[in-house]
Amino acid sequence: MTQAEIARNVLGEPLVACSFNPLTGFYRDGCCKTGPDDLGSHLVCAIMTDEFLGFSKQAGNDLSTPMPQWRFPGLVAGDQWCLCVDRWKEAFYAGFAPKLKLESTHINALSVVELDILKLYAA
Repeated sequence: MTQAEIARNVLGEPLVACSFNPLTGFYRDGCCKTGPDDLGSHLVCAIMTDEFLGFSKQAGNDLSTPMPQWRFPGLVAGDQWCLCVDRWKEAFYAGFAPKLKLESTHINALSVVELDILKLYAA
């Protein structure tokens, strides 16, 4: 892998894995990587809270219920998960945004949310 192919985080450094338990990432590789198949842009590594999980469920995306057919275990507070950056931004404006692992948040998230805002939610 060349230097140009290494995924970067919002701090400009190599992307660090978000979670292996539960196994996260659009590609289920533990990382908030993205590609042409990732229409939801699963770019931010968020630390789940009960408040955010409730908000997401009300917004139409139930992250608490297991869906084995999608290799999705269902999440609980404290789990780290690669969220769609637009959902995180929506939660931010509604007052329910969870904390983030910036070292595990993909640099492409900066096209949707400013770094200064992300830093306010750094875990």
